[in-house]
Amino acid sequence: MPDSGNTSAGRAHTYRVAVTWTGNTGTGTASYRGYRRDHDLKAEGKPVIAGSSDPGFRGSRLRWNPEELLVASLAACHQLQYLHLCADAGIVVTAYEDHAEGVMREDADGGGHFERVMLRPRVTITDQTRRDDAFAMHHAAHDLCFIARSMGFAVECEPAVT
Repeated sequence: MPDSGNTSAGRAHTYRVAVTWTGNTGTGTASYRGYRRDHDLKAEGKPVIAGSSDPGFRGSRLRWNPEELLVASLAACHQLQYLHLCADAGIVVTAYEDHAEGVMREDADGGGHFERVMLRPRVTITDQTRRDDAFAMHHAAHDLCFIARSMGFAVECEPAVT
């Protein structure tokens, strides 16, 4: 559970996670190819998330990589803001699905950066007379999303409401 405290700008929240490398095959990082990128992500009282690097960086396809987790965080944050706004506005959402996609570019120095993330939420509502309102809520949710507001790259949204 996040810690909350008051600041002059509002409540501050602290999130604690532990990352434990599980990829030592016996020789540590003696060679680039001699270890796995596997790790576990843990937070108190929650299931462990099996992590690795992207398969392009010698990681496991069976585990979440940081890039996927970043895109998932953006999609989940948008969804949670959207559902909150719709509930407050009396718009009844009965289904929500997003097929988000992020683009990361590798740099010549071995680093990289995200260029953009595209969210594609598909929402079903009960009252079609509120369709325009439901569509507009995506823009408001996008503007309020804690994660999207923290990014140094474009986070775009192409919503659909039925």
